[in-house]
Amino acid sequence: MKTRTSLMAFRGAISVGRQANTSLFLVPRYFRTTNNVSASNPFHRSIPFPHYRSGVRFSIRAINSTAVDPVTTQRQNEEQSPENWKIKMLYDRECPLCMREVNMLRERNKSYGTIKFVDISSDEYSPEDNQGLDYETVMGRIHAILPDGTVVTDIEAFRRLYEAVDLGWVYAITKYEPIASIADAIYGVWAKYRLQITGRPPLEEVLEARRKKKEVCEDSKVCKM
Repeated sequence: MKTRTSLMAFRGAISVGRQANTSLFLVPRYFRTTNNVSASNPFHRSIPFPHYRSGVRFSIRAINSTAVDPVTTQRQNEEQSPENWKIKMLYDRECPLCMREVNMLRERNKSYGTIKFVDISSDEYSPEDNQGLDYETVMGRIHAILPDGTVVTDIEAFRRLYEAVDLGWVYAITKYEPIASIADAIYGVWAKYRLQITGRPPLEEVLEARRKKKEVCEDSKVCKM
């Protein structure tokens, strides 16, 4: 009798063990591999989301990338530009990669009000209001203007813009040589090939298209709406 009881208990233990092992496959992969993360890459440990939550991140991206009227948005932003700005940023709204940085700075600027954003691709862009900098010139590289009229370009422009929204530490190292020269050289390459990299036509074609558009708009009410 005791032997039969022990045998039944043993079989029950095996059954429970099998169920426990089977349930392991129901655990998300993230939780099963967390303990196997290499110590040489600690950044992996800081990821707080398991695999099955990726859908949430994608939905947030979709919301953030909702299409909006760029012209209306640009006009609204310029209307809200601070009067007591410390630096004016001349940017190209038609450059997708550039706009990522512009939007980041614009978001930060909501708390500081130190940057005035001017879209050089706008039909309303005026060189007279921006130290005589015409469209072709400002398309060549980034330009920023200080309240006293000083024009800064290249990495110095980025550094001053970031300093205006309390992010000066990002470009702080570029104040010193040889980092300053290296950074300017790298940016120079990017500025030279910016249009090609972003899938746009050469500057000559952009200028020609802009000229033709201006000629058409002079006799059209549509462009002025």
